[in-house]
Amino acid sequence: MRIKTIAAIPLRIPFGDRYGGPRAKRRGWTEFDSLLVRVEADDGTVGWGEAFAYSCLSTVRTAIEEMVAPLATGREVGDIATFSRMLQKELHIWGRYGITIFALSGLDIALWDIAAKQAGKSLAEYLGGRRRHDLPAYASLVRYGGPQPVDAMVRQTVADGYNDVKLHETTYETIAAARLAAGADIRLTADINCGWSLAEAEDMLPRMRALDLYWVEEPVFPPEDYETLQALGRFGVALAAGENACTAMEFARLVPALAFPQPSVIKVGGISEFLAVADLARRAGKPLMPHTPYFGPGYWATLQLAAHLQEIALFEFLYVHPEAFCGRDIPLPDRGHIAIPDAPGIGFTPDDDTLRRCRVA
Repeated sequence: MRIKTIAAIPLRIPFGDRYGGPRAKRRGWTEFDSLLVRVEADDGTVGWGEAFAYSCLSTVRTAIEEMVAPLATGREVGDIATFSRMLQKELHIWGRYGITIFALSGLDIALWDIAAKQAGKSLAEYLGGRRRHDLPAYASLVRYGGPQPVDAMVRQTVADGYNDVKLHETTYETIAAARLAAGADIRLTADINCGWSLAEAEDMLPRMRALDLYWVEEPVFPPEDYETLQALGRFGVALAAGENACTAMEFARLVPALAFPQPSVIKVGGISEFLAVADLARRAGKPLMPHTPYFGPGYWATLQLAAHLQEIALFEFLYVHPEAFCGRDIPLPDRGHIAIPDAPGIGFTPDDDTLRRCRVA
């Protein structure tokens, strides 16, 4: 293909967190910042990608429009992974990771979407075969900050049919309340978002083991500190990390230290780097638990990767209620399972009304 145009489409979509009871403090997070990347090839085929843009929407948009698009527009693309790596090299002066790789992730996803569409196949088929048609999803709760709302929300997810629930809580009292609400048969995990010091992690991990947590995610800062993560494994609690790691190079160090590597297709470098991470996990015998929000093309691309890659064990579903979805006919979990579409490419078709109403000027 030859790249004809690249456009960044910034969206801001309000959402509710499904909890209507009393709160200890006001909600801090009420809107999704999403950046869609629209790429058109010279034959008219349009591909869609997504670049991570949480709290950095205008910055990532600028990176696409002023750094990535001038380099990539008009270029012929043969092997997408090779092309993406070439762009990484040309842009490395601005930093290998973070904003630069977020922008490149969006372009990479869109290029794979185009290639699969040109072949008349879903991305899973284009990658070598669709190995499953659905997979289990887990309910990923936002942070509620107290035992009472967490108790209510965990009970709600269990009633909805989820067998796996993830918290974004950091205190023992709140996590213990979640375990009590879930019961012994539900797999419960906790994403600490680097919220513990090393001393706190050493104190809390034995307590998390007693609560039978399936994994503890990003317990300490920095999240890519593989040596500390490896040392914390002595407490017998499965550790997960990787949503904040970029490229397979970082995962080559992280994978041996983790029970569950967690690449995010909209942050790691797109589908090209995600596939490289999956290869590392396969050789290490580690299941992948990818980071999947926020309902844009990255969500759809992750589903296609899960259809092809048996290393992906669970699909993360952010358990909130957006006021709109940017893609039409989005597949949502039903009783804890999510069906994987079989449309060409990643399967994403934009909802033009949402793009018009929620576009950020």
